[in-house]
Amino acid sequence: MAVFTSVSEADITHWLSHYSLGALQELQGIPAGIENTNYFVTTGNGRFVLTLFEKLTPAELPFYLNLMSHLSRHGIPCPAPVADRNNQFLGELNGKSACIVSRLSGRSVTQPSTTQCAAVGAMLGQMHIAGQSFAELMQNPRGSAWRASASQQVARFLAAESAQLLANEVALHAARENADLPRGVIHADLFRDNVLMEVDRVGGLIDFYFACTDVLLYDVAITINDWCMRADGRLDAARAGEFLRAYHAVRPFTTAEASAWPMTLRLAALRFWISRLYDLHLPRDGEMVNAHDPAVFERILRNHIATDRPVWL
Repeated sequence: MAVFTSVSEADITHWLSHYSLGALQELQGIPAGIENTNYFVTTGNGRFVLTLFEKLTPAELPFYLNLMSHLSRHGIPCPAPVADRNNQFLGELNGKSACIVSRLSGRSVTQPSTTQCAAVGAMLGQMHIAGQSFAELMQNPRGSAWRASASQQVARFLAAESAQLLANEVALHAARENADLPRGVIHADLFRDNVLMEVDRVGGLIDFYFACTDVLLYDVAITINDWCMRADGRLDAARAGEFLRAYHAVRPFTTAEASAWPMTLRLAALRFWISRLYDLHLPRDGEMVNAHDPAVFERILRNHIATDRPVWL
């Protein structure tokens, strides 16, 4: 989340006239994140989140909005898009595609406990099962072709040894096939700041705008690489073990997934090393933008490479 496009109180008041949400009470920009413009909106009818889409096109957006609506109807605590008076989720504000969704309770945590990791693991399993009945498909926009292109653009900012590591990992994963692994809807960005916790209970999963159709285990790896990582970039065995066991109790892992786990952890780390390098060195102009440190995921990737048997069930 971030603010690239300014929205005034007059702008949002006019826009809200197309909805049955009551009068505006407060408008507050959300500075965290790097992809879209986001504001907290409070009206006479409750609290909401307004999103203006900076990259995604009107043709792409129905997938994400319909997915959130589907998951919300199937018991997953995620933002529910609000339809306007023409029964449309997607509108336009200040020249950008825009939507407004329900604001969920809870807050993100920076130092999750093993109990909280288990709660997130179970919820991710539930989300993957709920997503099986969602009929729409979206190929991963951060897949092999994107990794190849983006890595070439950022390589010049790296020391020679790191650039070689990047090239080697991109080539390695481009050559791998995951045809035998279960697939479905994945969140693809379920970091700590995209989960709202109410003590040890998951209050909400947010920011679904990287969601796509891909390998379910990849989503597990992405999430564990953030939720269950020590400060030195190594997996915390207790947190990772509880996460995996809780997920497995909801959606049991297959034998093929067990075999693919070490390489999937590496792929998940590679994806975010590349994207953080890109956001740091090739940013878009914005009013409030927080670029994350790419060295974190380079360190995580190196540790995964050096570990023969990462934490598993």
